Amino acid sequence: MMLWMSVVAWCQQLPTDGPLTIRPMLQQLGEQLLKGKTGSIVAINPANGEILCIATNTPQGSDVRQAIGKPQAPGSTFKTAQALTLLSEDIVTPATQVVCNNGVTDENIKVGCHQHRSPLALRDALAQSCNTWFLMTFASMINDNFIYSDKTEAINTWRSYMQSMGLGGPMHIDIAGEQGGLLAGADYLNRRYKNNWDGKTIWWAGMGQGDVTCTPLQLCNLAVTIANRGWFFVPHIHQGTKNQRYLTKRWTKVKKSAYQPVIEGMKMAVEKGTATCIRTTYPICGKTGTVENPGKDHSAFIGFAPMTDPKIAVSVYIEHGGFGADMAVPIAGLIIEAYLKGKLSPSSAAKAKQLTAKKTR
Repeated sequence: MMLWMSVVAWCQQLPTDGPLTIRPMLQQLGEQLLKGKTGSIVAINPANGEILCIATNTPQGSDVRQAIGKPQAPGSTFKTAQALTLLSEDIVTPATQVVCNNGVTDENIKVGCHQHRSPLALRDALAQSCNTWFLMTFASMINDNFIYSDKTEAINTWRSYMQSMGLGGPMHIDIAGEQGGLLAGADYLNRRYKNNWDGKTIWWAGMGQGDVTCTPLQLCNLAVTIANRGWFFVPHIHQGTKNQRYLTKRWTKVKKSAYQPVIEGMKMAVEKGTATCIRTTYPICGKTGTVENPGKDHSAFIGFAPMTDPKIAVSVYIEHGGFGADMAVPIAGLIIEAYLKGKLSPSSAAKAKQLTAKKTR
């Protein structure tokens, strides 16, 4: 029934489910911004898990599965979850610095990074989205034989943190068609690499590529967990639910102390890093993602606002949209402004018109 159908139209066909949490103005704006593109926009109220917007578009039209049933590489948006895990496990501190010379080379493997000053500590590594910082620190966790008995314990510990943030599996929202994703554990890696793997083999996961996939819904919920400094409600689209699944607060495994430096890094990303095009008077905290794939890169972003007492968390994922700052970031900025201000300013309305005219297919 929901094939090629917007989530609003689909849910409205279910008379017993009550009113929706969707904000019509926000949903309409999201659908407008996605015209001519393949992708999704998800917005959630961090305080209660209510889905405020779940706009999608595909070549065949709107399809809610684009947001909840199509796991893809999260790219650098995933670096927020990496940082939280590494801090919680004492692999790094906020002051840990890594040298980056436009990327990192290991034998015949080279992973590039854009130009920025070096070395960087955690907050700047998030703000500047340094691939080298996250590749090297993630590999050091998996190869650490002092904290962990072996690589199996290390990778499974890493995976358990990610799962606690709502990644890697269905959260069992109240919309049919939800899918999980991939978070490589020891069993999976032993099968894929015939037990011949270590931190360097899988280090692409440190920057949200390789053996990791997530849905846009999961990425928005990741932003919720950061906005709330460690907890979330299972996202849902029906108001006044009595189902305890959606009324029970879920806590991540992340140490409370890990959130502040990550949030500061996300704020720096908007103030002077990779997402400066949405810098504004109310502090937005965000993380860009440029997802490598055959053809033009995917454009991704997660964020929340305001920094204190957040009212909205957002994820935007535009297939073949280019750099994260090219399309996902400005779209997210408009969604956040429309929700917090109740409308778009004249300049933002003009920007929305320009973004609507941009096509990725």
